[in-house]
Amino acid sequence: MTPPAEAGSRIASGTGAAGRTDRGLAAGAGVAAVVLGAGVGEALAALLAPRASPFAAIGSALIDLAPAWAKDAAIALFGTADKIALLVLIGAVLLGVAAVAGLLERRRAPWGAVLAAALGVLGAIAAVTRADAGVFTPVPSIIAGAVAAVTLTLLLRRRAAAGPGTDAGMSRRSLLIAGGAATVVGIAAAVWATTRATGERSVAAIRAALRLPAPRSTQPVPGGADLGIPDLAPVITPNDEFYRIDTALIVPEIDPAAWRLRIHGLVENEIEITWDELLSLPLSEHIVTLACVSNEVGGALIGNARWLGYPIRELLARARPLPEADMVLSRSQDGFTAGTPLEALTDDRDALLAVGMNGEPLPIQHGFPVRMVVPGLYGYVSATKWVVDLEVTRFDRARAYWSDRGWSERGPIKLQSRIDVPRAHDIPAGEVTVAGVAWHQHVGVAGVEVQVDDGPWMPARLATAISADTWVQWSLRAVLAPGEHVLRCRALSADGTTQTSDTAPPAPDGATGWHTRRFVAA
Repeated sequence: MTPPAEAGSRIASGTGAAGRTDRGLAAGAGVAAVVLGAGVGEALAALLAPRASPFAAIGSALIDLAPAWAKDAAIALFGTADKIALLVLIGAVLLGVAAVAGLLERRRAPWGAVLAAALGVLGAIAAVTRADAGVFTPVPSIIAGAVAAVTLTLLLRRRAAAGPGTDAGMSRRSLLIAGGAATVVGIAAAVWATTRATGERSVAAIRAALRLPAPRSTQPVPGGADLGIPDLAPVITPNDEFYRIDTALIVPEIDPAAWRLRIHGLVENEIEITWDELLSLPLSEHIVTLACVSNEVGGALIGNARWLGYPIRELLARARPLPEADMVLSRSQDGFTAGTPLEALTDDRDALLAVGMNGEPLPIQHGFPVRMVVPGLYGYVSATKWVVDLEVTRFDRARAYWSDRGWSERGPIKLQSRIDVPRAHDIPAGEVTVAGVAWHQHVGVAGVEVQVDDGPWMPARLATAISADTWVQWSLRAVLAPGEHVLRCRALSADGTTQTSDTAPPAPDGATGWHTRRFVAA
């Protein structure tokens, strides 16, 4: 058998068109080897531990390492598709590195194979640093790297074995066939892993069969809360349209029978509650609007839903926090943490340990079986999904996931309004309906004003608010002459505050400014 170094020198000897072809074949061999390795790794993860997926492990590590500005930019560019965009980016970088590994193996064997193996080591390191890492967590990534390295070595040795006295065309054809087969097998393995992960999840079946108890009390939607205007955001956001922003590339799947919530820390009485114990408590339904701190002015990262749950203040009352405590650090099953002011969980607001959303068990991607819902605070400091732990502590002793990355600690939601209608840029001239929503959770909205071009501010018609913890619809009839127009809106809070015109980005504590839309009337 030809030694690797000699094989590399033979391949590297090509010049001109033949050399370019050999370089292309070498890069393709690197891609084929890494695709096969990645597919094998994903298949092993599906069999051993879905959360050990090499792609997910690296992606989760990148999310953890990303600075606040990078996270904000990703959400601004891709919205709720930010995780898909991240996986695509990881895939593109992986293929680029794979091509480099193939070229390196062609010229400096075995360093290309070493680079391919290093990708697996990187995935294993990322996997074992996850909060929920287990015994088998690094295995899929290590095997993926080994398969990629061995495959790359074999493919390029096959090409080098042709030698100067053989039919190079046949050798290239053979390499193309072998590389193509490796690529197809890798893609098929990855597709199988994805299909298995989405099709054989027992937790999804448990959720589908689950029947939640009837609420002790429910909050009605008053007449006049919905203005009935087409294209205006509905008063209650359907579950499948509710925004999702979190750090979980793989959604945690928790069997309710195994779920536990521990409340501990600066308390007189540490407690633990099970799923059955939680459902046996008197649950109530409350309508609460949640908003993401990454929401741009006029953005869609906000939704209003009917939540079924139990008041967190009642559970904390059992634990009896010590006087020096001022924060509750909530922890998700996947390790995410949020620091919520203790006052916001013990005052009269409807802060819930929620199990239901709009009449059904929480969707898995929205925190099944249990999540937190806290009116008046951005989600990054309060709305922990898949919650399993509440540590009563202090802001000067503990740091949460996003506050440790430069975002503000307490995250009160800011007064905001948005124009939803008209949606089109080109509209008929004449009388036009302008409509949208406004919110200032746990404070309330007293009014909305609209400005056409640089004219006077005009009061809009305000729908009946469900409560101070929900958004409210508004509308206005305006006459627009033919030509270009600029519409602006601003909200008036129940505490007498007027929405500021000062523009600020989402980081570090929420965007500000007036939502502005431009139209052409004809």
